[in-house]
Amino acid sequence: MSSFVYVTYIRTTPAKLWEALTTPQFTRQFWFGIAQETTWQVGAEWKLVGSEGKIYDTGEVLECDPPRRYVVKWRNEFKPELKEEGYSRCVMELAPEGDTVKLTVTHTIDRENSQFLKAVSGGWPKVLSGLKSLLETGKALPEIHGK
Repeated sequence: MSSFVYVTYIRTTPAKLWEALTTPQFTRQFWFGIAQETTWQVGAEWKLVGSEGKIYDTGEVLECDPPRRYVVKWRNEFKPELKEEGYSRCVMELAPEGDTVKLTVTHTIDRENSQFLKAVSGGWPKVLSGLKSLLETGKALPEIHGK
């Protein structure tokens, strides 16, 4: 088992953070043009889609408890070496703490030394920093390239 956990605190409300995480037009602003597309119903298809229509990742909604938690079964679709690792599990947990919300992202896969988890461990800090900036200042970060 490989896992990646990222925790950040965002000056916002659980409802606003939930909307930012689950609404495509909001998500595209901080996820560099990419949005999660799903109905957020348990068992529903889930996918990450770029603004040009490219499908980056697919999966299924396993749990959804707004505005506290969602769990998605997640597989990469655009890099064969990552796709062959199979499905991972991503848990988003939101917990109010004073004037902030603690956001914990836990991404796991049943594979040691996962290349997919190495990829998301580089991606999540960029995406979530953009989310934090957008909610706190009204402006997302510019796209960050490299390591």
